[in-house]
Amino acid sequence: MKPIAIFRHSPGEGPGYFATFLDRHSLPWTLFTIDTGVSPAPTSVNFSGLCFMGGPMSVNDDLPWIHQELALIRDADAHGIPVLGHCLGGQLMSKAFGGVVTRNPVKEIGWGEVQVTDTAAADWIGDNQRFEAFHWHGETFSLPHGATRILKSTHCENQAFVRGPHVGLQCHIEMTAAMIRLWGRHWDNENAPPSASVQTPAQMHENLEQRIARMRIVADRIYQRWISGLRLN
Repeated sequence: MKPIAIFRHSPGEGPGYFATFLDRHSLPWTLFTIDTGVSPAPTSVNFSGLCFMGGPMSVNDDLPWIHQELALIRDADAHGIPVLGHCLGGQLMSKAFGGVVTRNPVKEIGWGEVQVTDTAAADWIGDNQRFEAFHWHGETFSLPHGATRILKSTHCENQAFVRGPHVGLQCHIEMTAAMIRLWGRHWDNENAPPSASVQTPAQMHENLEQRIARMRIVADRIYQRWISGLRLN
């Protein structure tokens, strides 16, 4: 089987629980560490699926690898290879498919509830109508042509979209406790005072293991649905 390509854009924003899920299902994967200068793959045909992780940059930044990844996402779509995006990854997908990425009305940092917006969500997350997800973003994506919005939150209208075999997420369902603690060390850099949409690290750590366990129920459903579309040959 061809491996799944995972693209990391920042040292602290690796695949997290997504890698654990793939290992549990004996699915091979290859990590492209864009943050160390590794270039994105030039074509998608050597992979069964593509997964794009988060990062502190904007998809509107003039970085060479951003243009390469946008082209790679479009190439995967042309070959029927499923694409999965977390936060920045979802924004890359939106832009690749003709959407735009702009500043969100507020920064959304920490735990927050997301709600189902369309019956199409049932195919991806089952009967769940709402769940608590982890967030860390200041920008947001529009719905690209041909996409269906399946999730929203109080502070961000577009939390997830599906488009054929692809799913783009604004929220971070891949988080581990270690990742949340690591990101919390950089909370001051956000210059975002606590508010209805911004939690402090202490608030993020409350009932952390239980929150992660509940989020993983939904993550498992989304990832299971996504791998059902992998190109096996």
